[in-house]
Amino acid sequence: MTTPVPQKTLSVFDSVCIIVGIIIGAGIYETAPLVAGSMGSGSGTLAIWLIGGLIALAGALNYSELATAYPRQGGDYVYLTRAFGRRTGFLFGWTQLAIIRPGDIALMAFVFGRYASALYPFGSSMVIYAAGAIVILSVINILGIRQTKRTQNLLTVVKVLGLLAVIAAGLLSPHHGPAEQLTTATGDKAIPLALILVLFTFGGWNEMAYVAAEVKNPHRNISRALIFGTVAVTVLYLLANGAFLNALGYAKMTASEAVAADSLAVTLPDIASRLISILICISALGAVNGLIFTGARISYALGTEHALFKSLGRWHGRLGTPISALLLQGIIGLMIILFAGSFLDTIFYTAPVVWLFFLATCISVWQLRKKEPQTPRPFKVPLFPLPTLVFGAACIFMLYSSVVYAISQKPIGFAIAAGCLLLGAIVYAASTHTLKTEV
Repeated sequence: MTTPVPQKTLSVFDSVCIIVGIIIGAGIYETAPLVAGSMGSGSGTLAIWLIGGLIALAGALNYSELATAYPRQGGDYVYLTRAFGRRTGFLFGWTQLAIIRPGDIALMAFVFGRYASALYPFGSSMVIYAAGAIVILSVINILGIRQTKRTQNLLTVVKVLGLLAVIAAGLLSPHHGPAEQLTTATGDKAIPLALILVLFTFGGWNEMAYVAAEVKNPHRNISRALIFGTVAVTVLYLLANGAFLNALGYAKMTASEAVAADSLAVTLPDIASRLISILICISALGAVNGLIFTGARISYALGTEHALFKSLGRWHGRLGTPISALLLQGIIGLMIILFAGSFLDTIFYTAPVVWLFFLATCISVWQLRKKEPQTPRPFKVPLFPLPTLVFGAACIFMLYSSVVYAISQKPIGFAIAAGCLLLGAIVYAASTHTLKTEV
């Protein structure tokens, strides 16, 4: 009997919708004023968003080479395992399964819950909305790839059209105040914080790599989706910040607690708040669905190679989904929502772990070229090694900055993330020892 495996069902459009849908969550609406306040001017604000887009593009070029050379489920898990061994791949899969991916899902579900409860409040509506989003979207993912990608495509198209409407309203509104007005002093701490927030908002540009085995004509379409999706989001983010600056002026933008609603209120004062709440709900749902979809593929890849998680490595032949991986991921996400409280804040403080593995994946481009030169590489990083060096330098900078920030501001959250990584190393060592003993 043939073991069911992932089938190639994702088109370029489906793939781009996954990337764009995950990147454009609620982050742009939440972080834009904070980034602007850290940069000190309108031009500085646009510059840091452009820099963030270029870093993401450099990363996308590196991932394009890896994903087209190894078009399998799991993305970084596959590259890190082949480049540095099973332990490194296991640690990546473990941290994604145990804290990072369910935490990201819960965070975006909470954003949906917050805005949905503002529209239709009742009792503990925020938690109920958030939990409901995870349950319903996990069920849709379990039921099949066709339902999942249709849901993702619809949510992505609607959210992009909504963001374009906000951008148009902001750019066409009367100009309010000089964009260059300095109201906040930048410094050694402000600019790194701004870049952390920008790259957090760009998070998701690499998600296509996790579902590579399900992409039609992967040797060509994966790189197209990664590069086009990243460039498209960069343009949208620059336009959005330009619209906010034009509609509000720099000073009002930095002081705004609802920058999109305030920008839209310049031209549509009566309905701006409600329209933006609906748009953010849709944006958050698109991000939750995409994160559920891609995250389960990491756990599936982990389960196919490690006996401890064998049940996660089963692919349902009829539905075409990793049901066990989706169920466990959803349960952990629900636990975070129902019991964690302020633990959600630690998602930001897991940035050191995220950037540590980004750096390792960047190095794996060199390592795998040296270790497996015979492997066909349909896409090679252009102008190599420049984009790889740029992305690697950004990873080192972000790793250092996020560690310093986490230790100084939220040491408990950082300790939880570091503890999760250490526990993963212990679990791997114990499972390996058990297997050797059984043999």
